[in-house]
Amino acid sequence: MLGPGRYDIDRDALGTLLADEPAYRLAQLWDGLYARGAALEDLTELPKPLRTRLASELPDSLRSAGESVSDGGDTVKWLWQLHDGAHVETVLMHYEDRSTVCVSTQAGCAMACGFCATGQAGFERNLSSGEIVEQVMRATRHARPRRVDNVVFMGMGEPLANYDSTWSAIGRLHADVGISARHLTVSTVGIVPGIMRMANEPLPVNLAVSLHAADDTLRNELVPINRRYPLGALLDACRSYLAAKNRRLSFEWALIDGTNDRAEDARGLADLTRSLAAHVNLIPLNPTPGYPVRGTPREGVVRFRDLLRGLGVNVTIRQNRGTDIDAACGQLRARVRRDIGVSAPTRSSSR
Repeated sequence: MLGPGRYDIDRDALGTLLADEPAYRLAQLWDGLYARGAALEDLTELPKPLRTRLASELPDSLRSAGESVSDGGDTVKWLWQLHDGAHVETVLMHYEDRSTVCVSTQAGCAMACGFCATGQAGFERNLSSGEIVEQVMRATRHARPRRVDNVVFMGMGEPLANYDSTWSAIGRLHADVGISARHLTVSTVGIVPGIMRMANEPLPVNLAVSLHAADDTLRNELVPINRRYPLGALLDACRSYLAAKNRRLSFEWALIDGTNDRAEDARGLADLTRSLAAHVNLIPLNPTPGYPVRGTPREGVVRFRDLLRGLGVNVTIRQNRGTDIDAACGQLRARVRRDIGVSAPTRSSSR
């Protein structure tokens, strides 16, 4: 790819590119790509020579490297190859009342959470805002006639370690695609400066914190970034975000058998939840090659949920989707790279 991808260029720059066209062509193209979510080749109101030129000068950023379908078609996972050979994943999930797309913000991840397939693979690079937005637009076209009405930044990578591209994508999805801020959710393992920056942004998007432990000793082991931003600092940042946005906070908790699913873990989590009025999403851990323990069995997940409910916590068990198609973050990418003999990148702390 020689120039920017199709969704990287802003409206002013696109207007410059179309300077030799009638002024209304800009509105047609911008509305078609974003509000309508159409593929360039389907914008038949544009002359074919113009579409051909734009396809060359503003190419797609994502090339399909694999697609898997599960749950009777309600879960679709894509593996995309980027222009430099990096791979990222996107998941589309249909529910009775909504359709949600889970997007990646980085190729790989530097956070090094050992139970996460992406964390095991190491970090390659940040995605551009256009590469993030294009994941949503590809899923939007696939979902028709249903509408994608929720976007969660919970795919590969740490969104707040790629803050500028992530927030630029959020702005484009809100202003041009028309997705409400209340239907945009950013997940973080606890990048405190990023949470504080989000608190000062104009859009009140939802914040989900991948917590996984209620004390620093265990969280240092499970989520190494906790050594830099320990629980006290993280919880203070969450309080600041709640004060600024007045949006419900979510804690994500991946249940690991015998590690963070004990009664004392439930009590510690309940204490944190009550202080922040947070909602807890329990995540049955998908099996991940390379991590030496297993996820909590179903009966243990239910028992942990019931313990939390008894302690007054608003808690749900996240429905596992697409386990048979490697739908957990990084799993499909890892399997495909193994199959084609591509080694994992050297782990890096670069962001």
